[in-house]
Amino acid sequence: MKPITINVSEPVYRDFQRLAKAQDRTASQLIRQAMEDFRERQIARSATLADLTPVSVGRVLKPLGRDDDLLAEMLEDDRA
Repeated sequence: MKPITINVSEPVYRDFQRLAKAQDRTASQLIRQAMEDFRERQIARSATLADLTPVSVGRVLKPLGRDDDLLAEMLEDDRA
């Protein structure tokens, strides 16, 4: 493991110490876990469109025909 030095506010460090004590762990263990969680979510994971959960954005405004260009449809903004 690589030792590092970080500066955090007193309230943040107290929160980590309080939670560490409640979980019978050290604050260092919690901070390492928090860093690993961040790395997995923000750095290491490269999401693709297939990884995203679909979201409803409302009703269909204009149905697409068989020959419609979906990209052009998405880029149109006629909400004036």
